[in-house]
Amino acid sequence: MAEARYGIVVGVDGSATAHAAIEWAVADALRRDRPLTLVHAVPSPVVVTAPWPEMPLPDEAFRVLDEEGERILAESRQIAERAGAREVATELAHATPVAVLAEMSEHAERLVVGSRGQTALGRLLLGSVSTGLAHAARCPLAIVHDEEPRPADAPVVVGIDGSPASEAATRIAFEEASFRGVELVAVHGWRDVAILDYPGLDVAGLQALAEATLAERLAGWCEQYPDVKVRRVVAGERPARMLIEQAETAQLVVVGSHGRGRIAGALLGSVSTAVMHAVRTPVIIARG
Repeated sequence: MAEARYGIVVGVDGSATAHAAIEWAVADALRRDRPLTLVHAVPSPVVVTAPWPEMPLPDEAFRVLDEEGERILAESRQIAERAGAREVATELAHATPVAVLAEMSEHAERLVVGSRGQTALGRLLLGSVSTGLAHAARCPLAIVHDEEPRPADAPVVVGIDGSPASEAATRIAFEEASFRGVELVAVHGWRDVAILDYPGLDVAGLQALAEATLAERLAGWCEQYPDVKVRRVVAGERPARMLIEQAETAQLVVVGSHGRGRIAGALLGSVSTAVMHAVRTPVIIARG
């Protein structure tokens, strides 16, 4: 990844989840001693006129959108400063939010967005911006909900499957647990398919092998972060289900952007997709 000249970048749109994302990002920036950049994207207004020729839009339409964007940025800066931010920059961009933030992610240490935006549909589903960035971001992406924050002593949870993306997630999770002074819960579910009913399957042997492999994966990180207490959770269950269960009592969940599947390089992994849609605590999606 290129030099992280933006520090921590937050996408803002005036919604409640964007406000929660700002407050979460401020705490993150203070812990990590990083600058904060607040970004609002102003997409070009579109008038659907087909099959007729394009209709030119008046300059007034663009001026109104820019003024609203500046208002949102000013409000967002106030939220950040009230939360204690020390170094805050703002940027008004003219493109779609996903395009703007994905481009900035090339030079950011972390992206932070709310889980959904201002639209009525966004209140029911994970927002289009957070979903789009989960696929397009080139740096770790934090997705924040407008929920009551979990207790400060709640653990950090990480999903580990041995893939490069899960190794990146493990690094972030240890760092976050160390910064926060909390326990790290390392989760490994070794049931990718419905295999437990196969006759003659050595379930106990598979469990022992999974436990030994996870311990080996964690050994170097435990040496690097001796202050972090690690609890290992290993079972013949589907990884997504285990992570979603552990997230109920966690303050943060970290997952890789894709796992060990054959088409993992092309798509967001099924586990990370399920987790980011299901949990209500902040999620960081790491890049391999």
